[in-house]
Amino acid sequence: MPTTYTKVEKITDAAAVKSAYKPTHPGLFEVVYAEGDYNSKLVACKPYVKGEIICKVEGVTPGPKKYTSVQVGKEDHIEFNSDLVFMNHSCNPTVSFDTDAMTVVAVTDLKEGDNMTFFYPSSEWEMDQPFTCWCGAEQCVKNVQGAKFLSKQTMSRYFVTKHIQELLDERGDAPAIKA
Repeated sequence: MPTTYTKVEKITDAAAVKSAYKPTHPGLFEVVYAEGDYNSKLVACKPYVKGEIICKVEGVTPGPKKYTSVQVGKEDHIEFNSDLVFMNHSCNPTVSFDTDAMTVVAVTDLKEGDNMTFFYPSSEWEMDQPFTCWCGAEQCVKNVQGAKFLSKQTMSRYFVTKHIQELLDERGDAPAIKA
């Protein structure tokens, strides 16, 4: 796995990027590059059954909170340094990221070519770069800001990391209101 992995925000020539691409987890999943801002995605290269561990998360580096990082503790963030950085958000996720076991786990049955997505607030208390969600899920949260801004009832629909559950318990029932 590379020691430095850069996620390109805006791709202007997807064919050129794809021709130079070398998957970090061959046979498990790969990036599908698309032109534009934040349009690339991570897809399964084979079927997975619900509950199956897709991969161990290795080769990460600690770092500051930023849009490419993942929160792994109340104050700690990591960079994936792999194709996992292309795992997009969905309010109807197909995988979870277990920050204690450092694994990515299928939360639904996946077929080859299915998008690998996770619910960002399951590991993020307050997003570095909040965004409007357009996942289209029936129970879409619409505004992805982090678990801090969602009710416990909403969060109960998802796999939630230990540190997020602890922060929710400390906060109580009322979500924060983003100014």
